[in-house]
Amino acid sequence: VKMPKKRRNAGRGKKNRGHTAIVRCTNCGRCFPKDKAIKRFIVRNIVDASSKKDLQDACAFDEYILPKFYSKTIYCVSCAIHSRCVRVRSRVDRRKRTETKIRLTPQRRQQLGEEKRRKQAAQRAQMSKVQMSNTKRALLTFVFLLKGFQIS
Repeated sequence: VKMPKKRRNAGRGKKNRGHTAIVRCTNCGRCFPKDKAIKRFIVRNIVDASSKKDLQDACAFDEYILPKFYSKTIYCVSCAIHSRCVRVRSRVDRRKRTETKIRLTPQRRQQLGEEKRRKQAAQRAQMSKVQMSNTKRALLTFVFLLKGFQIS
């Protein structure tokens, strides 16, 4: 008798490996397998926007670029859910492997927005063509009826 599986990969990215190294959660310090970890690479400015302007005004160099803060955070499943890096999804949505709104970078979000606008414009153009052809057909029918012709 086989037990039902909640996920096809059992919540891990191990595939044919027997054992993977353990890592510690950045948030709570819990030990868990590396392939089960939820990893996020964070790139942020070292200072916030208001302080950045003050620093640039006080800086001796004209074109000094402030360095960025790079950190890789590794979360266990519970901390990732608690900090909203990932969300609990329904049985149907669990199968979807597309990027979620939570995880999209600003560039990817903009790219998806442009694609969506392009599709909507194409749909509107298609609808206007259909409406135009229906309008033309109605006008032609009206003109032919006035002249005494019949359209099948």
